[in-house]
Amino acid sequence: MRLTRFAALTSTLLLAAGTALFGAGQASAAQADFGYVALGDSYSSGVGAGNYDSGSGNCKRTPRAYPALWAAAHSPQTFSFTACSGARTGDVLNGQLGPLNSGTDLVSVTVGGNDAGFSDVMTTCVLQSESTCVNRVNQAKAYVDSTLPGQLDQVYGAIDSRAPNARVVVLGYPRFYKLNGTCTAGLSEGERAAINGAADYLNAAIAKRAADHGFTFASVAGAFTGHEICSGSAWLHSVNWLNIGESYHPTAAGQSSGYLPVFTNAA
Repeated sequence: MRLTRFAALTSTLLLAAGTALFGAGQASAAQADFGYVALGDSYSSGVGAGNYDSGSGNCKRTPRAYPALWAAAHSPQTFSFTACSGARTGDVLNGQLGPLNSGTDLVSVTVGGNDAGFSDVMTTCVLQSESTCVNRVNQAKAYVDSTLPGQLDQVYGAIDSRAPNARVVVLGYPRFYKLNGTCTAGLSEGERAAINGAADYLNAAIAKRAADHGFTFASVAGAFTGHEICSGSAWLHSVNWLNIGESYHPTAAGQSSGYLPVFTNAA
């Protein structure tokens, strides 16, 4: 069913491309019912990019986040932006799926990092010893092995059930650090390598579950290569003691030049 819907969307794009020859009327009608729903955590809501919508409260959604940037560029008839800072899989299940329906054409989602303990891993690594950091990373990886796959299955299954015709793009997380980069203080290279390895480990698990549900996994690791913390041209915030919530999140450039092109290609 999902392949059939995608074929129909491809035909719509071809029809739109023919507007210059045959007029705008038919193309506009074909695009009129396109609906996009953006789900997920802070990497989708846009924490770190600034200019937050006051109406979104603690969810910290921003027009600088990749879902809003994509919607602004493609003008879907309906755009529902329910991603929220701090969201775990249970939060997506219980509070974000309302806009999904059989007419939804496109869904994006980032989720799993908070379930795996992303925030606590970073706090531990910043404040404690390298050995304690590595132990906490290994605990997170064990959670990714034992518990996260089932949680992701619940989310992906619910999306599929509610929006059976949609193309679903599951986006991953960037590696945080350029190793042997410009940083002269802070975490050790061993800690940075362990954190990068954990990001890869998490992304691999998410990609596997997405594929098993017939969804598209879109990796952002390549897009952020050369723009990690310690790169000299970072698209990620390092630890920010004055605004701790934005630490280790994409900047506005990370959203527009990192996440957006990856999502656009996948969508």
